[in-house]
Amino acid sequence: MNASVRRGWVPAALLVGVAYFIIGRGFTLPANHVQAWRLAAWLFSCAAYGAHIWYEHFRLREAPRSTALHAAVAVAIGAIGLALAGMIHSLSTGAALRPAWLLALVLWPAITAVPAFLVAFAVAAVLGRRHSI
Repeated sequence: MNASVRRGWVPAALLVGVAYFIIGRGFTLPANHVQAWRLAAWLFSCAAYGAHIWYEHFRLREAPRSTALHAAVAVAIGAIGLALAGMIHSLSTGAALRPAWLLALVLWPAITAVPAFLVAFAVAAVLGRRHSI
């Protein structure tokens, strides 16, 4: 596979990571029917996650481990964006910068990326087996 195709995962991970951020922030704005909006955010995030795995597996023809790693990077990008947005919002309300926010910049991406990696790896492995049959 040539180098230009192998780098195709970086823009995809950035795009999906930004999509996670926009979904995470955008679906918190409506005050009515909070549970419905939260469910909608989960559904949109799942759709983005599935589309990213599909793109990695079928378009870029990445191995399951690479697919999972790239999906986890996108999830971590979204988590960092949400942690930064939360920190900025906290600071804008006049609160002091707490060490918990700095910890969140590390923990949120790790806590979300590890399960994203594991699920994407399992899905890509199953897709790889079904595709080869």
